[in-house]
Amino acid sequence: MRDKTVRNLTVTAVLSAVAFVLMLLDFSVPIMPSFIKMDISEFPALLATFALGPVYGGAVCLVKNLLHLLVTKTAGVGELSNFLLGAVFTVTAGLIYKLNKTKKGAYIGSFIGSVAMALLSLPINYFITYPFYMNFMPLESIIKAYQAILSGVDGLLSCLLIFNLPFTLAKGLLSFLLTVLTYKRLRPILKGRD
Repeated sequence: MRDKTVRNLTVTAVLSAVAFVLMLLDFSVPIMPSFIKMDISEFPALLATFALGPVYGGAVCLVKNLLHLLVTKTAGVGELSNFLLGAVFTVTAGLIYKLNKTKKGAYIGSFIGSVAMALLSLPINYFITYPFYMNFMPLESIIKAYQAILSGVDGLLSCLLIFNLPFTLAKGLLSFLLTVLTYKRLRPILKGRD
C-alpha cells in the first residue's frame, strides 16, 4: 500500500510539472481578445484523474497553479481562477468515471466536467477575475476588446456568455480529446503494471 501511495504521489508530481510547462505554453486564439490565452494544462490533470482518481487530478491542478505563482502576471488571480475551473472539470469527470469505470463513463464524465467548468467560468470571471483586472484596465477597454471581434456585444456579462463560456467549454473538450488519444498508451506508465 505504501509503495502504491509513493507511486501515485510521484506520478502526480510529474504530471503537475508537465501541466505547469503546458500552462507556460499558452497561446492566443483569433476569436478571443488577446489577453485571453488558451492552454492545455488540464490535460495532465485529466490523465491523473482517470489513472489515479479525482483527488489526484485536483492535486495536479493545485500544484501547477502554485508553481505558476512563481511567474504570474496576475497577482495570483489568474491562478486562482485556473485552479477552481480545472479542479471542477477534473474532479467532476473523475467522480462520474468512478461510478462507471468504462469508456462511456469517461466520455460522459469529461463532457459534464467541461460543461460544469464552462458554467462556473461565468461567476468566477464576473465576480473575481474581471473585477481584479479592472484595477489595471477600465471596463470600457475590456468590452472594447471584445467588441473588436463582435461589435454587438454590450456589457461584461454578455461578453462572458458569448465568448468566455464557449471558449472554456472548448478548452475542456480539447483536454478530453488529448486524453482520449493518449490515455490507453500512457495507462501502464501512470497506473503501474501491477
